[in-house]
Amino acid sequence: MSERPLIWIDEAMRAHDPNSGRPHSHHPERPERLQALLELLNEPAIHTAIQRRSPSPVDPAALLRVHTKAHVERLLALAGQHAALDPDTRVSTGSVHAAQLAAGSLLEAVDAVCAEQAPSRRAMCLVRPPGHHAEPDRAMGFCLFDNIALAAEAARASGKSARTLIIDWDVHHGNGTASAFYERDDVLCFDLHQHPLFPGSGTLAERGRGAGEGFTVNAPLPAGLGDADYLAIVDRMLPALAARFQPELVLVSAGFDAHADDPLGSMELSAAGFAQLCARARGIADQYAGGRLILALEGGYDLAALRDSVRACIEVLAGGEPARVTGQAHPQTRALINELARVAQI
Repeated sequence: MSERPLIWIDEAMRAHDPNSGRPHSHHPERPERLQALLELLNEPAIHTAIQRRSPSPVDPAALLRVHTKAHVERLLALAGQHAALDPDTRVSTGSVHAAQLAAGSLLEAVDAVCAEQAPSRRAMCLVRPPGHHAEPDRAMGFCLFDNIALAAEAARASGKSARTLIIDWDVHHGNGTASAFYERDDVLCFDLHQHPLFPGSGTLAERGRGAGEGFTVNAPLPAGLGDADYLAIVDRMLPALAARFQPELVLVSAGFDAHADDPLGSMELSAAGFAQLCARARGIADQYAGGRLILALEGGYDLAALRDSVRACIEVLAGGEPARVTGQAHPQTRALINELARVAQI
């Protein structure tokens, strides 16, 4: 088994262009995001450190594990068209195919890292459109299909993982993923996000329902937190949650819009901070899940910050040690950690 992580990406996902046909539009989820990552993968040091893969489109039947038939049919019918699904979420002529490739990337990654003779136990899917806001019955917040939820369901349906841990460090709450598993005890969702911020969900009180009570763990964070704050929170919460849950697969909704330079959030993370978060996820996967770890791109809208943060995570997936971070956690972070731990009962 190689230490070189599997990286899924496809130029066809550039064809999703919410600005297409709108000359004065400045939608942040633009094709240049993927172009920056394609260029990153061509850097010699990265190119030799990875195993690059191109996905096939997802089988529409697989989408029904997470999404309603009406939602899937509505989106597939928009192939080759321009349409506004809500004020934030638009499709262009190539969007539906790009979304099928994005979802297909995650399903192929699950098959690969969970195979008996896995080419690698670590993978990253550099996909767009992102997925974690897509509800079971509708597109939302730039997202068409919930890629990470589809991966968790594929792992369960195929018997590859009876318990899947989803970590979401995007600056926005992953409401779609939370909705998909809110009443389930076989998927644990740990979501760190700025609050208040779009979509407005992800409070401490949202802990799951029925069999799923306690399997949704939200960390709503005030604006302005940086690397040291995030790491203090993760180091207190994640090991305890994982020890109690015993995951067989670790998935990460890897948004990079909590970076200090990102225009959509108000957090202060650095590329080194994201590398440290990735290393924590890697450690949990190694300890409990046989190393099986998949990151899926969500947000991240400053191109340089996105490129640098993805590079830092790829280096960690390839076995490297993350750069050290500087600074101290804010004084109020300790009280926040205590409250998070109290609510999560850890």
